[in-house]
Amino acid sequence: MSLTTSFDVDFSDTVAIITGASGALGSAAVDRFLEAGATVCAVDVIGPDDEDSLLERDPATESDLAFYDADLTDEDDVAGLVDSIVDDHGRIDHLLNIAGTWRGGDHIEDTDLSEFDLLLNINLKTAFLAAKHALPHLQETEGSIVSISARSSLEGGEGDGPYRITKAGIRLLTETLAEENRGTVRANCVMPSVIDTPMNREMMPDADHESWVEPLEIADVMAFLCSDGAAVTSGAAVPVYGEA
Repeated sequence: MSLTTSFDVDFSDTVAIITGASGALGSAAVDRFLEAGATVCAVDVIGPDDEDSLLERDPATESDLAFYDADLTDEDDVAGLVDSIVDDHGRIDHLLNIAGTWRGGDHIEDTDLSEFDLLLNINLKTAFLAAKHALPHLQETEGSIVSISARSSLEGGEGDGPYRITKAGIRLLTETLAEENRGTVRANCVMPSVIDTPMNREMMPDADHESWVEPLEIADVMAFLCSDGAAVTSGAAVPVYGEA
């Protein structure tokens, strides 16, 4: 994936954990942080060689990219993941909580508990556990956390309530992390509208795709929020709506 970045950041000698790294937004974030000089620990249940993975391996940067297979809904797995990353790379400077999914279509009374649990686990529990176990190391490096909320989480809506609820939880988790770590770890989140991904185009073929935001554009904002340029910003929920 080629990058056209609007500004430069320098993440040399830093280590970034990026969850959901095999998806469209996750792989864009991997590319952006590699381009900025970070060592990237890409985390997903889908490996780079899986046919569903969008995580590309560039030989020029592969030495700075390490893939970790982990179930981020399992606390023992997350604890082991963080220990492995620190053993391998010595530190953690950035945590990007990108792992997530969408489900919708039913009103609350028709929503299966299994669907609610799925969204709660993948969208919110993964971010909670990753932050919980990465925080001691982020506190040592005075690092940063950026998570993915959603524009739709700002209000209730019809048919995708559990998704909105979990993404609103990301905002509150972000604000809590920022408050509890004031002066040490910065925590922010971004709120996309509709991201221009192959899956979203397939689901909404008749939509105005030109108004959607590109994954690399969101990755750019996430890089800025982890950079010294955003040193005074913590607890923010940043709109990344494109023209939607």
